[in-house]
Amino acid sequence: MDIHGLREQVFRTVFSLDVQTRTEAENDLETIVMNYLEDSCDEELSERDLEYIRKKALAVGSMLEQLDREIDEVAEGWTTKYMGKAELNIIRLAVYEIRYDEKVPSKVAVNEAVELAKEYCSEDAPSFINGLLKHFVKEQEQ
Repeated sequence: MDIHGLREQVFRTVFSLDVQTRTEAENDLETIVMNYLEDSCDEELSERDLEYIRKKALAVGSMLEQLDREIDEVAEGWTTKYMGKAELNIIRLAVYEIRYDEKVPSKVAVNEAVELAKEYCSEDAPSFINGLLKHFVKEQEQ
């Protein structure tokens, strides 16, 4: 699977973490991620692809509160509480990649986030996401 497809699967997995009701028994992120990948992944994935998706989804999923605080600090006139779930999870993934994943160039993270927004969000979302993420890129470059 190409990197865009992998990133899309990570987004869908992180999105599922956000919208899924968690019971006490399933509050383990690893279990939730693996269950999602087993039940909902459309394609046959190699072990390498599954590991990439699992690791990145767990990394983002374990930092949701921190990422939301960072997004809230930058989002003028918005808070994560009022953002659409698809938009928010695309932003979370991109902010994680910009700030914490040294393997992903910031501009690639922004471009991929905009492409995901075109597929999963309203027509205004790509420009909103692009504008918000530019603050993180600018901050990262300083």
